[in-house]
Amino acid sequence: MNRPIIALDFGTVQEVKHFLKQFDEPLFVKVGMELYLQNGPDIIKEIRAMGHDIFLDLKLYDIPNTVAKAMAGLAGLDVQMTNVHAQGGSIMMLRALETFKSGNPDGILIAVTQLTSMGERDVKDEQKSVLKLEDSVKHYAGLAHAAGLDGVVSSPLEAEMIHSHCGGDFLTVTPGIRLQQDAKDDQVRIVTPAAANRLGTDYIVVGRSVTQAEDPVERYRMVKEMWESGDELS
Repeated sequence: MNRPIIALDFGTVQEVKHFLKQFDEPLFVKVGMELYLQNGPDIIKEIRAMGHDIFLDLKLYDIPNTVAKAMAGLAGLDVQMTNVHAQGGSIMMLRALETFKSGNPDGILIAVTQLTSMGERDVKDEQKSVLKLEDSVKHYAGLAHAAGLDGVVSSPLEAEMIHSHCGGDFLTVTPGIRLQQDAKDDQVRIVTPAAANRLGTDYIVVGRSVTQAEDPVERYRMVKEMWESGDELS
């Protein structure tokens, strides 16, 4: 079972170090736009020096040449996972894959399908999609698979469908994970760690449930136990 990925929803290096120093085991953490854009590549070096693995979540989305050049730079940062947005198209994903893997052959490249903050009405009314949300996710996952990417970011609710469509080795990395007592915040398509296990997702991304807990280490262990066992804890 893969480790839960912990989203470092912080703005400063000091906050990150304070959080990570509480743990006596290597974590898999997510560095998103807020943390990366405010601190630059140095934040990656700091976290790697502490022994933790990194999912760099920047959702690159631009013309193929621009994304390829950006991805070539990210390939040298020693991150274990990063992503693009599938809506950028097949050529963009192919170019991103080529440049990322050339500098980081063991790195995992995934694509965002639909944000977990998006619901059925958003896809219909704002994106004006002729496809339902689930079919849109399936379509973008298929494009990413055809381009050779390792997997997609999706809701846990779509993991089984994606594996059925793209194969069991095609990874599903799923945010929108909350404990039952947590607030939903800006997420729409959410489940618990145990439910994500039962739904067959490969990686879960957990943020505020752990980072804002009174005892982050204990909460992480609870999340990990639920994720590994597939059982809801009382």
